[in-house]
Amino acid sequence: MGLGRRLYRGEIDVDFVGKWKLWYGLSGFLLIVSLAGLLINGLNLGVEFKGGSVFSFKAPTATIEQVREGFRDQGVHQPIVQTAGDRWRVTTETLPENTSLAVQNAIAKDYNVPVSQVDVQSIGASWGGEVSQKAWIGLGVFMLAIILYLSMAFEPKMALAAIVALLHDLVITAGVYAWSGFEVTPATLLGFLTILGYSLYDAVVVFDMIKEVTAKLGTTSKQTYSMAANNALNHTLIRSLNTSLVAILPVAAILFIGTTVLGAGTLKDLSLSLFVGMIVGTYSSLCVATPLLVTLKEREPKYQAIAKRLASQSGKGAKSAAVAKG
Repeated sequence: MGLGRRLYRGEIDVDFVGKWKLWYGLSGFLLIVSLAGLLINGLNLGVEFKGGSVFSFKAPTATIEQVREGFRDQGVHQPIVQTAGDRWRVTTETLPENTSLAVQNAIAKDYNVPVSQVDVQSIGASWGGEVSQKAWIGLGVFMLAIILYLSMAFEPKMALAAIVALLHDLVITAGVYAWSGFEVTPATLLGFLTILGYSLYDAVVVFDMIKEVTAKLGTTSKQTYSMAANNALNHTLIRSLNTSLVAILPVAAILFIGTTVLGAGTLKDLSLSLFVGMIVGTYSSLCVATPLLVTLKEREPKYQAIAKRLASQSGKGAKSAAVAKG
């Protein structure tokens, strides 16, 4: 409580902007690892995107290995087996109708269930491709809307910094999926769109405070743009951290309790993207978006002049102190 109060009052000044090399280095490392995962492993796309067959049935006494071997015995090459309690969901490549019927009958026989209780769903590759196309279109429209909004509400450089932070969050979250092998489903895409909105909200809060503080900078200002932006960031730090913590805790409960205890697979698809994205989004709004904005703004003649004047005054002050001491 004492630390939070001191941060809010500005009694503790964390130099986020001054440590930009550290943040850029950390982000660069995470991006390289994420891109490596995407290139090496790729994303484990769900049947909704690449097409295939889905078998759903109830088998309380079965094990994952038994279910997997049962499908392989029917000529299925790479069955993806998921369980939720005593309910099984097995995803396969697209199967011919006669093979699909044979697998359905084998499941009914192996686990002593009526054939009518073995649900089979076939999804064509063309439909999956259409879903993927619409997902990319939706993402593109969302990003365009963000650029327009930020450019009108703030300025183009703030919009650019926010977009870079959003792409940063997307790539790292996708990298986690690539290395973990978690399946990417429509629920995952919903999570991706949610974290984009969340990350944008966090960046807008920070940028709004920066805009308010830096608007007062003039030719006689005693602060550079970097100093003013860092001060604004520290004043919004507690709000950002509190908002993130309140949002992350229930998502963590869904991810770790809902999927492990309750066995809800759809919750896993949604909650993992939210959990990773919220953590990365909070980090990027503080340590990526703001330092990048400062880097862009400090190149403007107005703020370069302020920085030179303050540096000159600081140099003269240090020289006078040295003379007096000597």
